[in-house]
Amino acid sequence: MSSNDLTRRLADELHRLPLIDPHSHINPHAAASTTLADLLGYHYYTELAHSAGLPKSQIEEPGLDPKEKVHRLVGKLADLENTIQYSWLIEMCQVFFGFQDDRLTLANWESLYDTAAKKMAQPDWEEQVLKTSRLEQVFLTNDFDDPLTGFDTNRYIPCLRTDDLVFHLAKPETQQRLAKATGIAVSNAQTLVAALGKLFQHFTAHGCRACAISLPPSFAPEPVSANDVEAPLHAALTGKPLSACEATTLSNFVFWNLAQYCVEFKLPFDLMIGVNRRVYADGVYQGQDLFDQRCSLIQYQKLLNAFPQVTFPISVLANSSNHELVSYAWIFPNVVTNGHWWYSNIPAYIENDCRSRLQAVPQTKQIGYYSDMYKLEFGLPKFTMYRRVLAKVLADDFVIARGWSEERALELGRLTLRGNVQRIFGM
Repeated sequence: MSSNDLTRRLADELHRLPLIDPHSHINPHAAASTTLADLLGYHYYTELAHSAGLPKSQIEEPGLDPKEKVHRLVGKLADLENTIQYSWLIEMCQVFFGFQDDRLTLANWESLYDTAAKKMAQPDWEEQVLKTSRLEQVFLTNDFDDPLTGFDTNRYIPCLRTDDLVFHLAKPETQQRLAKATGIAVSNAQTLVAALGKLFQHFTAHGCRACAISLPPSFAPEPVSANDVEAPLHAALTGKPLSACEATTLSNFVFWNLAQYCVEFKLPFDLMIGVNRRVYADGVYQGQDLFDQRCSLIQYQKLLNAFPQVTFPISVLANSSNHELVSYAWIFPNVVTNGHWWYSNIPAYIENDCRSRLQAVPQTKQIGYYSDMYKLEFGLPKFTMYRRVLAKVLADDFVIARGWSEERALELGRLTLRGNVQRIFGM
């Protein structure tokens, strides 16, 4: 049996599976792209081009015409041809726009730009992208004050994103947004908890399937009583600067109550752990954040023990954290491995992480992949990349190494790609 032929057959079968994408940053009011600048403006390309020497001022010049932006970025693409992100770009151009070349250069970019613009202007472009990508449903990342109106919540699934509530409640604009969204002017711990409850009511009434947050390496959630939070909350509400201890107390109080509401409303709580914001302050937009090695899941032991009723799909930013995540999912019934986030989202890391998860974690506790995309077109190359890696792992570790039938291996692949998403998020 040829391993390559086996992998190809498994990948082809997995490609036929309709997908549910359990985490994205899609704007449901403008889900698909309108020009090639929407694709090349994705932070992967701008940060890589900037890293390779294209000045930030050339990328983020105010009022820059989309076509000129593409022209400038294409001039740096030769330096990026080795990256997996470049292969995503070429695959999208070939599949969606009939691009015949395997390189995008200063000699051929303009005709592609015009072809893409015509395709994207078609009234059913969004439908075409979803159909070609085999995407049935896409989870969103909704601000806590999103009205959740004007889009199909059966296709684009609301998800309550809570970073601002946990880490930026001291900002007047966050307080104003919360008051407007809930009709509650927060004045103390009791009214804050009531306002959070209003958000959960609003979101679940519109089909919300998860609560989510990205977390810095320093965060270690602990329970905080209403009495203990009153002083920091009063300071925040009156515009007084908070000490580091007071800010932590306020963040912990909000976070713990979010987890409590996840119990009440039966929502999974997606935790994306380990991101340091603005490490590279002069980086391009969304190209400033990094991880470090100090983050440990031991910081979440109190949370995981306190809320056995809540399912925590956990993503880790560093590939080096995957071993710990596998171990926690091995032990804790409420921990689920979730996708391959950001800097771990390349085949070399995905293969290692996927292999270790499939070898060690119960098969019902793994969410294989999410796109994290901002535009619909990226669902195709990202999920294709993951399916290829998954097919290789299934071929090598299960069919060849263990003697599983191809169909049995595919059952595991389908569960990892779709079945677990349906069950864990109650689709």
